[in-house]
Amino acid sequence: MSLSDIDAIIDYICSIAKHYKIYYLWRPFLSDPKDDMVLELAIVSNANHIVTYNTADFKGIEKFGLRATKPLDFLREIGEFS
Repeated sequence: MSLSDIDAIIDYICSIAKHYKIYYLWRPFLSDPKDDMVLELAIVSNANHIVTYNTADFKGIEKFGLRATKPLDFLREIGEFS
């Protein structure tokens, strides 16, 4: 893919994305403070999963009804990759 193709895809994703405000209500919760923003956004957006290669840093998020899932496992779960 060319850089302009990638830019177009990112622009499209941003144009259809729903924006949420976060209020830092759950911080600090995770072992890596940089990941707390991701947790907060997942909570406020009513997500079911946090898709990350770094699942170890998201221990304990089950109490919020969330699962940390690696990308390939998530794709398999939703039936997009076998």
